[in-house]
Amino acid sequence: MPRFAANLSMMFNEHPFLDRFDAAAKAGFTAVEFLFPFEYPAVELKRRLDANGLTQVLFNMPPGDWASGERGLTALPGRQAQFRDGVKLSLDYATALGCKLAHCMAGIVPPGVSQTTAASVYAANLAWAGEQALAAGVKLAIEPINHRDMPGYFLNTEAQGAAVVEAIGFDRVGLQFDVYHCQTTEGDLTKRMELHLPLIVHMQVADVPARNEPGTGEIGWRYVFRRMDELGYTGWVGLEYRPAGETVAGLVWRRDFGV
Repeated sequence: MPRFAANLSMMFNEHPFLDRFDAAAKAGFTAVEFLFPFEYPAVELKRRLDANGLTQVLFNMPPGDWASGERGLTALPGRQAQFRDGVKLSLDYATALGCKLAHCMAGIVPPGVSQTTAASVYAANLAWAGEQALAAGVKLAIEPINHRDMPGYFLNTEAQGAAVVEAIGFDRVGLQFDVYHCQTTEGDLTKRMELHLPLIVHMQVADVPARNEPGTGEIGWRYVFRRMDELGYTGWVGLEYRPAGETVAGLVWRRDFGV
């Protein structure tokens, strides 16, 4: 049976962020993920985790100026110093939270920057970050993201992500397989999951097209969850979906799919 982690950036929005840890635990979760921890002191986040018996399984590294539309710095020329500062900050948080996985967002390639330039910057930054993370006992995750939600995002396909992992080294970086993004960009979900399973360190789920909970869209979830088990995936599965209604009421999908 898949091991599910509640995404506190998207779920339990009926509560202020720091109260979502308690809400997740009350709903039966033992692990959480979220986008960014940096608005809160690490010691306070750790206190919330410990008080509720929760494991922090993933968060994202600083994305740049999120409010203005930036979605990561790794592939952005001229931002290397800011990127490195963000890596160091993220590893401090990961250590404090006991989190072994951090998502390194590639970013949206700026106008006028060629894909070749972006790729060279991305590779150099990710290789450097991977060395720092390895020394800290943390693994980086990279996630292909669809162009409908993030036009211009550098990393789009599972094959592209897998090639990067193989080039940098699986001891430093792994593939974050998001069912929602994969279905939106490429389809053929479980075959891609099977092909890239040796490189996958984290999965996330949401239904297509509205990014709500499983069972609200086009994906055949009963088969997808069964294949996760049959393929022997033992990592966490983050519930990175927007509840269509109240969060706890929406969790009925777990009963419906027997997970």
